[in-house]
Amino acid sequence: MPVPDPGLERWRLILGAPAERCTGPLGGEAAARDAALEWLYGRDPDRDRRGVRRGPVTKREGGDGPSVVTAVDWLDDVHRLFPRETIERLERDAVEHYGIDEIVTDPTVLERVEPNATLLRAVLRTKHLMNPEVLRLARRIVEAVVRQLLERLEPKVRRSFTGTRSRRPSRLPLARDFDFHGTIRANLAHYRPAERRVLIERPRFHSRTRRHLEQWQLVLLVDQSGSMAGSVIHSAVTAACLWGLPGLRTHLVAFDTDVVDLTRDVADPVELLMRVQLGGGTDIARAVDYGASLVDNPRRCIVALVTDFYEGGDAHRLVRTVRALTEQGTTVLGLAALDEEAVPAYDRLLAQRLADAGAHVGAMTPGRLASFVAERLGR
Repeated sequence: MPVPDPGLERWRLILGAPAERCTGPLGGEAAARDAALEWLYGRDPDRDRRGVRRGPVTKREGGDGPSVVTAVDWLDDVHRLFPRETIERLERDAVEHYGIDEIVTDPTVLERVEPNATLLRAVLRTKHLMNPEVLRLARRIVEAVVRQLLERLEPKVRRSFTGTRSRRPSRLPLARDFDFHGTIRANLAHYRPAERRVLIERPRFHSRTRRHLEQWQLVLLVDQSGSMAGSVIHSAVTAACLWGLPGLRTHLVAFDTDVVDLTRDVADPVELLMRVQLGGGTDIARAVDYGASLVDNPRRCIVALVTDFYEGGDAHRLVRTVRALTEQGTTVLGLAALDEEAVPAYDRLLAQRLADAGAHVGAMTPGRLASFVAERLGR
């Protein structure tokens, strides 16, 4: 039997079953990859409209007869056949595009799945469907992803509150304050042309200004509608990173049509996320009214509203409250996204009305929000 050409196999995988008369059939591992891709993407409703012909229905032999591949079987195949980055993409598409919730509600799958941000969002969307045993397994995903995010975000947040660099040199040799250009200039006399390198005898370092902080408040109001899952996760982790910093008192409030103050759980973002319930309606005006009631010193307060601005409540009341907050000196941020991508999807009309009322409207990464807060505290 002839060995399949790898280049033709790749084109066959890209173009699908109709290309097989030109490329020849797939063999071995390539055929298994094709079956795994077909199991997922074969359910795309647009394929019929575009005239794409389906391949054969994939079966798995077992017992006395054939049985349809389950999510557990498929996940096993995917982890065996594809590299890590492809696995994450396939799992994301399975959960987000095709609603295959068994990946986060089936205990046999949860025991094997590799925790990632996509699965965490899926857990938050479906945890109300889980029995206590499944919920215990799902919590492993929440804990693992939160730990990864904290390890990545906490250094950025803490760095924002260590003071800004000064032009003055420092005698304190700290790696984060290393002055690369100043060091090169100070040691040019020790350049060795034959070796094309500079010997460093006198390293230079920046000094940092000291922050004299007065007490500030940060009130994070987070929309927990389904489309805001990524921002909910990053808001919880960001609040945990900010919790206990000198000069800053942090509140975290989640809302849909109800308002829930989660401040007492901020130090434990895993527990906080397990309490969040994604979905439902949205009453932004009610949440902002509650946030306004928490403000102690208007000129020392930042109210950060994380939402897509699709208001299900009273938009006029919302604009009125935001205008009242800004007029009394409160900094109001309207964030259409608070995550690592900071790609917003929002109601531009209402966002513009809030901007006209004095709010700063945009999208931020958690690190940029921390820098923004730190800049205000340092004033």
